[in-house]
Amino acid sequence: LVQQPQNFNVIVCENLYGDLISDLGAGLVGGLGLAPSALYGDHGIAIFEPAHGSAPDIAGKNIVNPTSILLSAAMLLGHLGEQDAEQRLVTSIEAVIAEGFSVTPDLGGSASTCQM
Repeated sequence: LVQQPQNFNVIVCENLYGDLISDLGAGLVGGLGLAPSALYGDHGIAIFEPAHGSAPDIAGKNIVNPTSILLSAAMLLGHLGEQDAEQRLVTSIEAVIAEGFSVTPDLGGSASTCQM
């Protein structure tokens, strides 16, 4: 998984192992602040959330990278059949990060959560 992550599209496992693997995967793409998450159940039921935890040490400081929640929202839009909206959101996020001006400290910037 670490040496050739492109070989994996979906990994199915129990919750404990899923937590470990999702943290590892997040590290491969730049950190937990960039990692969306989706849990798919039976009958089309799904939950979309950031892969990271609550981060109580930085709660309320306006420095959290919002990318993971925004990408999770994009996945939700896709799940609901709103592919155009999903793609617009993802493209916007990618543009902001590529531009590098309005990014949070974990991405090398100085923007706040709200500014990003």
